[in-house]
Amino acid sequence: MKKSLMRLPFAGDKKSTLRLSRLSLRPRIIGAIGIVGMVLCTQFLTHSIRAKTLGTASGDQAQRKIGPSGLPLPRFVSFRSGKVNMRAGPGSRYPIQWIYQRRRLPVEIIDEFDTWRQIRDWQGTIGWVHQSMLKGQRSMMVTGAVRTIYDDPETTSRPVVQAEAGVIGELESCNIDDWCQVEINDISGWLQRNSLYGSYQGEVFD
Repeated sequence: MKKSLMRLPFAGDKKSTLRLSRLSLRPRIIGAIGIVGMVLCTQFLTHSIRAKTLGTASGDQAQRKIGPSGLPLPRFVSFRSGKVNMRAGPGSRYPIQWIYQRRRLPVEIIDEFDTWRQIRDWQGTIGWVHQSMLKGQRSMMVTGAVRTIYDDPETTSRPVVQAEAGVIGELESCNIDDWCQVEINDISGWLQRNSLYGSYQGEVFD
């Protein structure tokens, strides 16, 4: 009898787990930040306009630049905490737009302002989080449908496990042939780049 592959399930609904609430506090921004905040707001708007030149994820490798921190923009990072507030601007005075509850979720940093980082998630939502909520360790999220992870970077190799969309794991390396080595629940294997979120097209690292 043919033995079926283990399937790694995604626990929880994407919307309720990843984004608990949307807060409508936009009318309160000016009153909350005051005169000092208006200066920060002016600087923030300048950064926002500049950030729009970054482009989408598919073209970001060709448009990378060096940010104020000395690190490249854009770049992938992951959530350090199991609860992360995304704000409308770079500061605690700005209203919370989204609340994420997925530790290790991969996101892109697309701009920097002081200790705040403008991020973009897998759905293209953009906002600001404090740098303490992020870490440089790479992670990935399975996308699309149920994906097969292989023992070697080729579809003819032995299937190791299957993972449902939304499952998060470590991203260990990606090669020139668009295969990435991942680790999920202590299970290691290779997944095609177009089956995950967390790596740029053509990006090679180990």
